[in-house]
Amino acid sequence: MTTRLITSTVLCFALLTSCVEQKNHQKNMDEKFSDSIAISDNVDTATFGTGCFWCTEAIFQRLKGVEKVVSGYSGGTIPNPTYEEVCTGTTGYAEVCQIFYNPSEISFDELLKVFWQTHDPTTLNRQGNDVGPQYRSVVFFHNEEQKNKAEKYKTELNKSGAWANPVVTAIEPYSNFYSAENYHQNYYNNNPRQMYCQYVIKPKLEKFEKVFKNELK
Repeated sequence: MTTRLITSTVLCFALLTSCVEQKNHQKNMDEKFSDSIAISDNVDTATFGTGCFWCTEAIFQRLKGVEKVVSGYSGGTIPNPTYEEVCTGTTGYAEVCQIFYNPSEISFDELLKVFWQTHDPTTLNRQGNDVGPQYRSVVFFHNEEQKNKAEKYKTELNKSGAWANPVVTAIEPYSNFYSAENYHQNYYNNNPRQMYCQYVIKPKLEKFEKVFKNELK
């Protein structure tokens, strides 16, 4: 009985804890990311926000055809934003992942399918306990083709009634991207036993891997 109570308490705490609170425990590791992962010449870029970028990164890293995923910030105005500045919700930035993919192996349409099925696109400026415009559901399109495909997909989802509430995903022109601090990169792979990873990211990954098992590396 005591063991069950402790387990239940830990799980409840994890689910009620936002990723911003988890991130704040690591401010002493607040160094800018140094990008050293090489990619091939034949790549395109997608920029998605699905709430906490730890979750977004962990999901898209596992897809065949995705060569690199970098967590960062897009859509704001101030140069070189820090995590603490983005957390205020006043900068216009969203937590996003920049996804470098080989279009001969995976298409933008397939990435969009994963994007919409791995978060809740019906909650404005919120994913679970992570609240604020920095956690908005967003596609930052890099060209007209990406824009048209994202808008078409969003329209079709709303017509289908896939969700009880309308999809409110923002579809915004890509203007900038700043990589997040070093400790945010490759977060789940580096910290699989961390509480937020165990009780929030891991269940998302397990569900994703069942649905998209044929698309995994």
